Amino acid sequence: MSSATSTRRDARRNHERLLTEARALFAERGIDAPLDELATRAGVGAGTVYRHFPNRAHLLREIYDDAIEMFERLAPEIADAPTGWRGIELLLERLSEWVAATPYLPDLMRRVAEDDPEHKPGLRFEEALEAVVARAKAEGSLRPDVEGVDLNMLVNMLGSIGRFGGDYLPYWRRQLAIVIDGLRARPDLELLPEPPQSFTEFHDMAHRQATGAPVGD
Repeated sequence: MSSATSTRRDARRNHERLLTEARALFAERGIDAPLDELATRAGVGAGTVYRHFPNRAHLLREIYDDAIEMFERLAPEIADAPTGWRGIELLLERLSEWVAATPYLPDLMRRVAEDDPEHKPGLRFEEALEAVVARAKAEGSLRPDVEGVDLNMLVNMLGSIGRFGGDYLPYWRRQLAIVIDGLRARPDLELLPEPPQSFTEFHDMAHRQATGAPVGD
């Protein structure tokens, strides 16, 4: 193995270790935790941190974009689920669990929105969400007045359990079960009282809320 290959491999290993330790650090202390502490946790020098991430914004953006890639990896699994209803369950289970375990997510959204207001990769998932909703409706398993944007909101609601800290995480599936039961089609359903937002409206609202800007701006 050449020294150049070994150096590149060490650099990749350090990069992944820094990302892993950053997620753990931010979960404990928030996204403004000292980067010197990140270096200590990762077992590298401060200079190594800044070689990989010139500033905090670069680090936060990569963590954010890695999260978006997680959504992209999940999309085929949802599409390949044996039924549309199972696709709905997978979506809510996987994303709610992740959001609940990522208490720094609102602050991360806020900071990325401040740094680059036009960066909206989440909008790419509208089509996948609407597809699984349409499939479940066609089966007759999902109530007919639910839309993909409603599932987005439910993920955020379930994920907010994370603000109670790790002590509550073993119990979050109770709320998930209640939500899933409420989504089932039944002959005696009353229609939901309001029409849903568009996916774009929801996405923009979520980022405005994360930045602290008034919703009506």
